[in-house]
Amino acid sequence: MTRSPGADGFNSRSAPAVSSRMIDAVAASLALGAFALCAVTVISIKVSMAMPFHP
Repeated sequence: MTRSPGADGFNSRSAPAVSSRMIDAVAASLALGAFALCAVTVISIKVSMAMPFHP
């Protein structure tokens, strides 16, 4: 049985790596999302502390 030329499976050439600009964009968006989440958390804590407590 002969193999076809392109049937190397996982041993074939690897796909091109993701560009560094794409990695930088993903990292920047994750950092921005983390900052926004922290800001929302701080604001919601301050708002909840400012509300009067009525048992």
